[in-house]
Amino acid sequence: MTGKVHSLNTGKVQVIAGSGKKEVASGIIKRPVEGSVFLTSVGLKGDEQQDLVHHGGVDKAVCVYPAEHYPYWHEKLGKEIDAGAFGENVTVSGLVETDVCIGDTFEWGEAVVQVSQPRHPCYKLAKRHDVKELPLFVQETGYSGFYFRVLQEGHVSAEDHLRLKERHTEMTIARVNRLNFQDADDVEGLKQLAELPYLAESWREGVEKKLGKVM
Repeated sequence: MTGKVHSLNTGKVQVIAGSGKKEVASGIIKRPVEGSVFLTSVGLKGDEQQDLVHHGGVDKAVCVYPAEHYPYWHEKLGKEIDAGAFGENVTVSGLVETDVCIGDTFEWGEAVVQVSQPRHPCYKLAKRHDVKELPLFVQETGYSGFYFRVLQEGHVSAEDHLRLKERHTEMTIARVNRLNFQDADDVEGLKQLAELPYLAESWREGVEKKLGKVM
């Protein structure tokens, strides 16, 4: 399995909505960058996140979004949207949620990265596009994208393909999304997910809380 990178995107923290005490600041507005960028254990050089509790960090170093979903969002939102519009660092084709699994490890330029969790849609995505229901639309479609942790730092670029190196589980991002939203009472599925050593720790904590409620 190989992912073709269409765009490598970074952004600085800026106000995306509101004013005064009600202003909303975020690094969700990403723009394509040219050439090679150094990928550290916590993200691309030059990229920023405002909320470091819910974004960024070791398990969410790189946000990835499938280019295959963009035609759907063009039609659904009724406007043209460019690469990076979902706050992703990497816009890629060939790696959709139904095919990518937790723990999948890819070679990317000089770096090695690993799938850690789905991207969880939040209100800042809605603010970014001025569409209140957008996080709900993402939940319903499963068009979430996903995150990489970085196993090996190095220079990467949009010219470098993402090449699958190892597959450790059969737990797809699509299934994780269903367990989180539509099948939240699937005890066996949640147990399987909680036991995966490659799952982001913050997501595992959420799964364990769900299990505590349904068991």
